[in-house]
Amino acid sequence: MIAIDDVYVPAKRRRTLVDGTVTALAESILEEGLKTPILVRPDGDRFVLVEGLHRLEACRALGEETIPAYEVNARLR
Repeated sequence: MIAIDDVYVPAKRRRTLVDGTVTALAESILEEGLKTPILVRPDGDRFVLVEGLHRLEACRALGEETIPAYEVNARLR
């Protein structure tokens, strides 16, 4: 589990956000819980999102402060 506020989302990735998907996913999380953790890579005192933007934003919309995450070794291209 990591703090949602500690996850940095690169601007390039943020442009792919679809509000309707976030809303639908938030409803699903309320009913069934979050099934797949997000993927992040460490970057100093924060984490950079690798995969899971809609899951991250759905949890943020639900008022969650933490989110399940897997730390991976990845470099942005």
